[in-house]
Amino acid sequence: MRRLFRLSRPASEVSRDLSSELHFHLEMRTQELVASGLSPEAARSAALRAFGDVAQVERECRGISERRVRARERQAYMRGLVQDLRYALRTLRKSPGFTFIVVLTLALGIGANTAIFSMVRGVLLRPLPYRDPGQLVFLRQPATRAGVLNAQFSVPELTDYRAQTRALSGIVEYHSMPFILLGRGEPRRVQTGVVSANFFDLLGVTPALGRTFRPGEDAIGAEPVLVLSYGFWKTQLGGDPSIVGKTFTMNDHVHTVIGVLPPIPQYPGENDIYMPSSACPFRSSEQMINGRQMRMLTLFGRLAPGVTASQAQTELDAVAKRLHTEYPGDYHQDQGFGIVATPLQAQLTAQARPTLLLLLGTAAFVLLIACANVANLSLARLVRREREMALRAALGADRGRLVRQLLAEGLLLAGAGAVAGLALAWAGLGLLTTFAARFTPRSGEIALDAPVLLFGLGLGVFTGLLFGLLPALPTRVGLAAALKDGGATTGSSQSLRARAGLVVAQVAVSVVLLVGAGLMLRTVLALQSVDPGFDPEQVLGAKIDLNFSKYTSNELVQEFHQRLRERLAAQPGIQMVASSRGYPLDGRRAFGFDFQIERRQRDPGQVRPQADFQAASPDYFRALGIPLVTGRLFTDQDGPKAPSVAIISQAMARRYWPSENPVGQRVTTDSGETWTTIVGIVGDVHQYGLDAAPVDEMYLPFDQVPLREGALVLRGSAEAATLVRRVKEEVLALDPDQPLAGARPLVEVRGESLAAPRLTATLLGIFAGLALVITAAGLAGLMAFSVSQRTQEIGVRMALGAARSEVLGMILRQGLRLVCIGLAVGAVGALLLSRLMAGLLFGIRPHDAATFALTALLLLFIATMACLVPARRAATVDPMVALRST
Repeated sequence: MRRLFRLSRPASEVSRDLSSELHFHLEMRTQELVASGLSPEAARSAALRAFGDVAQVERECRGISERRVRARERQAYMRGLVQDLRYALRTLRKSPGFTFIVVLTLALGIGANTAIFSMVRGVLLRPLPYRDPGQLVFLRQPATRAGVLNAQFSVPELTDYRAQTRALSGIVEYHSMPFILLGRGEPRRVQTGVVSANFFDLLGVTPALGRTFRPGEDAIGAEPVLVLSYGFWKTQLGGDPSIVGKTFTMNDHVHTVIGVLPPIPQYPGENDIYMPSSACPFRSSEQMINGRQMRMLTLFGRLAPGVTASQAQTELDAVAKRLHTEYPGDYHQDQGFGIVATPLQAQLTAQARPTLLLLLGTAAFVLLIACANVANLSLARLVRREREMALRAALGADRGRLVRQLLAEGLLLAGAGAVAGLALAWAGLGLLTTFAARFTPRSGEIALDAPVLLFGLGLGVFTGLLFGLLPALPTRVGLAAALKDGGATTGSSQSLRARAGLVVAQVAVSVVLLVGAGLMLRTVLALQSVDPGFDPEQVLGAKIDLNFSKYTSNELVQEFHQRLRERLAAQPGIQMVASSRGYPLDGRRAFGFDFQIERRQRDPGQVRPQADFQAASPDYFRALGIPLVTGRLFTDQDGPKAPSVAIISQAMARRYWPSENPVGQRVTTDSGETWTTIVGIVGDVHQYGLDAAPVDEMYLPFDQVPLREGALVLRGSAEAATLVRRVKEEVLALDPDQPLAGARPLVEVRGESLAAPRLTATLLGIFAGLALVITAAGLAGLMAFSVSQRTQEIGVRMALGAARSEVLGMILRQGLRLVCIGLAVGAVGALLLSRLMAGLLFGIRPHDAATFALTALLLLFIATMACLVPARRAATVDPMVALRST
């Protein structure tokens, strides 16, 4: 008791006692010296000398005393905290059902938020793994009037921007092409990044092994060297630590490996290997070096020290204006050429940002609903514990002590929920990484690292504080009322109103989530119902990229494809084989070109006619089921020496010949040197995505324009795996050094094009389903609690003649009234959300009335089912039993 008394004394009283005690000892020493024969003055001086500086001694003693008091106070606080936690643990163990539901609810909310935050951090927030990433910019050359987002750059344009731009300390080039790598086992098709020698130096990338390119290694005639990507080195070469210095044959030259890159995101695309620009036979050709309109390069730059992005943009605009004036024939005014510098971080995440932020907001809503539901459960549990709280208050526990006890319980529950949530987030990490890979090359940086773990644990602490403090205790706890059998306290009424408000909030948030999920679901259904313009059933698409160094002429390419088609057509189970530039939805962007229609003059300022170039052999359209609208298809007579002919799409026919038949018309792509006759019109095909409108397309006979980067389209009754094996065997039989670039059933390709919106809809649907279940549970709990609180009232009503149906309707109306209020509030939020989702939708308006109506009906149905059980229990109350409990 004395120790508790000391801890409870104020610091000022302790200080006064210390001062009195010191002066008492000083006075006693002085009296002893006087008794020994010294004068009072001498005795006083001697005592002071013995004591030293009294004020200093007093300060030291006071510091020691205060530290002891603080230490004892901390010890007492920690003992009290441990006691609270032990008591909270015992209390929660006595309510296993409540504990399990709360932990599960919080685990779902915290796990969803932690998982989505790991994506947001890895893709949007984590700095790029380059030196001074904020100084890196991505250069884009749009042709706005022609509707081209990025026309890319040519070699002369790269040279001009390097020479005339001072705001950028360096500009590097990049393009990617497939080549064939020989020298270790069977031939490999490798996607190759072709870059400037200082590409990695400008980015600030340090290799994992060896070195990167040196100045001069991109000059014509330099020794061919390679830098391997980390993924290719690990998966294809077994992570050989002695790979540096080894050689491979590519493009008829021996290339030496000089380094391996670290595991970093590659932009704008993933590559297996990298080579200097001079080693690419296409890039180093005279046509590319001198052709200002041969635009195929992607450019990156680094801001010079002290230069802002806006200053760099101003200078680039000035350089572009000079180039447009100096070379007017290469920059047609009707196409609206320009130049834009975008921070690389923004460019990397531009496609992923809207979807990730939408998912993060959705997960946050789920957490709010989970917290509201837990608060509802806590309020109901607190009402049942009113007698306990009242008794503890009567025994001396103040309001702060009771709140601390509730906080201890809340933190224990939230901690368990956070740990379980982190486990759920870890389990779903692979799915999220696959999802993010469809939008950005930074998906490999998604991980449950320390910041993400701290985020999850922080959410646990936040939710523990939130629903621990939310059950507001009454200012005074009436002991008599709380202990009276069947007595309803003021706290019960306050709790009922608070729980009703929480249910309204849950319903409102559920409306927002359900509308978002419904819009995405309808988007997926709309995409699935899109007619792609071709029949993917029993069709295989295979890419064949022929070796640049071996197939050096159109004749060699045409001969290889013709022999391959003949060999495959003789195989059992294959009905049709065709060569082409590619196949629909294969991810390859076609070459766009300008053309001129015979005897048709272009008005000044009018945009030049444009179309996408495609190449196809005679059976291409029949193999894919593309219908012939009018005219004829290609035949074997449309060979290399035959007159140039073309087939166009319906979209192109509608655009340029809206009121006449284009069959028989002629077009030119070289200012009239050669003319191509249109011989047929075929149906439109969604080449670049089901959500992208068909573009204007012009097909030319494959034998007249054979492509090294080509494809095969096979229709057959054999299984896809069998077809792939046969194609690979026949390709190797014709050329043992020629690998198959890839082969996939078109049914799978079409399904892959729906993967991103389907995954988004799935995630939103999961979140909305969680929200709906939690909300329904909260509503059912509220109604059950309301029935228990109104048992006596219901008994009186039934004793006075109220029918069971009237009682049933009364309880249902009470629950549905809350749902209707939540629907009204949630509809406003859903309208705002749908505007933000407009860019993700297809074939449906953001404010789709059917989606909103179906959401409202679904919630009303679920709410009715949730209210029905407690309502039926209320209707079966025995009036005599209820009145006997008054």
